[in-house]
Amino acid sequence: MNYKILTDSCCDFPSGMYEQLDLAMVPLSVEFQGKVYDDKNDDSLKELYSGLRCGDAAKTSAVNPARWGTAMEAILSQGLDVLVLAFSSGLSTTYQSAVIAAEELREKYPQRKILVVDTLAASMGQGLLVWYACKKRDEGLSMEEVYQWVEDNKLHLCHWFTVDDLMHLKRGGRVSATTALVGTMLQIKPVLHVDDEGHLISMAKARGRKASLDALAKKVAELGGGYDNSTMFISHGDCLEDAQYLAQLLKSRYGAKEVIISYVGSVIGSHAGPGTVALFFLGDHR
Repeated sequence: MNYKILTDSCCDFPSGMYEQLDLAMVPLSVEFQGKVYDDKNDDSLKELYSGLRCGDAAKTSAVNPARWGTAMEAILSQGLDVLVLAFSSGLSTTYQSAVIAAEELREKYPQRKILVVDTLAASMGQGLLVWYACKKRDEGLSMEEVYQWVEDNKLHLCHWFTVDDLMHLKRGGRVSATTALVGTMLQIKPVLHVDDEGHLISMAKARGRKASLDALAKKVAELGGGYDNSTMFISHGDCLEDAQYLAQLLKSRYGAKEVIISYVGSVIGSHAGPGTVALFFLGDHR
């Protein structure tokens, strides 16, 4: 192919998956316990989640134009075009930084093409969209055709998730202190999604953890009936058993053949907190 797909670390793929899909990736960064490091998704995340459970705070940083530019130029200098699939503009400046870098490099490489997509997606929702883009590339679609497919389908990429601890959403300003306190006392678990503008929105409440996971699975029946969801993605905030429980529901109820499970990476996990479980699939609408 005469182009390369480039994304950022907020798609929350396990590290080996980038090579498997022939993807280039640029990481966001995290400051935690006095150290700054690139966003990561591996077993070392247990240390981050352990610290978050103890009340430690983490700060995250978007990809800046210079870092995007370095990643893009590494591809352009090989004589390849670049298709960028970036983290939701509703949650980060990462996408806008990619647009700035692309504009600068188009002047330097006028013979090459750079297309940038605001996925309006997060975590393995962004990951599932990137995965589909790679499938389309491997089927022989041109860069422009893959770009158009992603634009046409990104608002059909459903993100539904729940959290085990409302206090992390309170710290991030997603729920009020009163809601967090009362919800914690009553074991209320919110069910949230990412909307058409790429923002996190609280949609429903479930009583207890299992009920909230069941509510996620039911969204597949509610929204995904007209789509091939033989492959679905789940990401989790250091709660693998809950993710596996949800995966089994998807296989037994909805015939999912493959459910790929991954950690919520260090950037998104710093905001969502431990105990997050998120489900991603294609549907009629978000």
